[in-house]
Amino acid sequence: MSSGQLTDRIIVPLDVPTEAEAIALVNRLPQVSFWKVGLELFVSCGGGILSTLKQRQKRIFLDLKFHDIPNTVAGACRAAAGYGVDLVTIHATAGKEALTLAQQAAREGAKTAGVTPPKLIAITLLTSLSARQLAFELKIPLELPEYALEMALLAREAGLDGAVCSPQEVEQLRQTCGDDFLLVCPGVRPSWAAKGDQTRSLTPAQAIKAGADYLVIGRPITAAANPEEAWKRICQELAVG
Repeated sequence: MSSGQLTDRIIVPLDVPTEAEAIALVNRLPQVSFWKVGLELFVSCGGGILSTLKQRQKRIFLDLKFHDIPNTVAGACRAAAGYGVDLVTIHATAGKEALTLAQQAAREGAKTAGVTPPKLIAITLLTSLSARQLAFELKIPLELPEYALEMALLAREAGLDGAVCSPQEVEQLRQTCGDDFLLVCPGVRPSWAAKGDQTRSLTPAQAIKAGADYLVIGRPITAAANPEEAWKRICQELAVG
């Protein structure tokens, strides 16, 4: 795979509080083709930032992690699909009925808006959570890799397009869920970057090798003293493998 194709698989989060700051970051990193809009930015400025990114021919990961009763989740996914975004997230723990209705609603919303339906992907377990927290705080009696796998299998059974998982679970999920199941990995950290609150991390090259389709890489790029240089360094590492 060419270095260009590899860099298209890097998603950079617009984890800033205002639209002006988001646009400034997009302007500073014109090489980035895929941006993630999360809760903070979307709540702050609404869908305007999505229109701006679309006008610039950018791909969009709308990462709002929907988690509610089935009808509410379906309505949210129907509305999200109308923006013409590429990826939308929903928590697998919303349950199979919610996941199934959400997928149907996303297709309906996209059809009404005359856009391509987004890929709907399930959150298996937040990458900030550790095995200890899973057991002692959430009281879930499964090992962390097993729990992530069960959530991914639930998503696949409900007809979703893929799942979000930590890089450390991606190899097992790829082997079990198959090659046509999208795996998006946040918590990816270059060896030279601080891990921060990501407890289950791999380097970009390790995550791609393990089977990830897309990597979400935020602070190592956006919080760097020189974001352009950090982006370039990550791309060079991926090209080398």
